[in-house]
Amino acid sequence: MRAERGFTLIEIMVALAVFSLAAMALVRLESATIRGASILDETLVAQMVARNVAIDAVTAAQPPTAGRVTGVETNGGQTWTWTRQVSALGGSRVLRIDVAVANRVGTQLGRLTMVRPAPRVASPSVTTS
Repeated sequence: MRAERGFTLIEIMVALAVFSLAAMALVRLESATIRGASILDETLVAQMVARNVAIDAVTAAQPPTAGRVTGVETNGGQTWTWTRQVSALGGSRVLRIDVAVANRVGTQLGRLTMVRPAPRVASPSVTTS
């Protein structure tokens, strides 16, 4: 009579338990990766909104008035609330423009600071005869 060798029931159950622990770890890792990608995507769109608001203030024909202004913008299929704070730097005509952007639940995801230089004063042209 030959003795046949194989795995016992206990060995198979231990192997399945180890495999299930590894599979659960991979599932948790995947969900964390998806959640991280979602947060990164939302932060990127918020930064784009902040940049748009700040560039509008920097490139406008008339400089923005000092103080705080809030507004709403739709970008990336979401509604974003932005706050723009304008202040003069050192009593000069140079303006500091701070923009903060929050998502629909109020979490601030984007922030940007830009400086608007003082407008150039046209120098009188000098003619020589």
